[in-house]
Amino acid sequence: MSDVRYGMAIDAQTCVGCAACVIGCKTENDTAPDYSRDWIYTLLEGEYPNIRMAIRSERCNHCRDAPCVTVCPTGSSHYGPGGSVQVNPDKCSGCKACITACPYDARHIDPRSGVADKCTFCMHRLESGIPTTSCQEICPTQSIYFGDLNDPNSQISRVLATREAHVLKPDAGTTPKHFYLR
Repeated sequence: MSDVRYGMAIDAQTCVGCAACVIGCKTENDTAPDYSRDWIYTLLEGEYPNIRMAIRSERCNHCRDAPCVTVCPTGSSHYGPGGSVQVNPDKCSGCKACITACPYDARHIDPRSGVADKCTFCMHRLESGIPTTSCQEICPTQSIYFGDLNDPNSQISRVLATREAHVLKPDAGTTPKHFYLR
């Protein structure tokens, strides 16, 4: 069995933009007021009269080639379990280099601590034996898939094997592990 490689997929066909994932994440992780580790993004696609609204639940893409890790001068931004991208708050100087380097605008400085904050794939839950992220658990339309991309029997691997998917900003060369199902 190969090493674990965590990933997430959002079903763009069933996500209704309700923001339950955002609220679940804020509650689970006690993020600062007016700050969030995930968010809902809506955009219009197509040309009149054939326009449709696309809804995306966005967060850190936990990239395999994460520029935030490369530019971090203190080693605070690092690869954690399952290839996730994590922040060690004890090492973070608050310099914001990681924020500038992230092509997905997925980081912010927590105003309470002065250190970088972002989605962790709920690593604290995984390490305590809870196999889901808070956003996946709370999603009323079950539009969020999370798990081990290296396990062909995991829910995320099965859905990615049967559905067309894309990543945001593939030209950034980051090899994100956050997918959007069409």
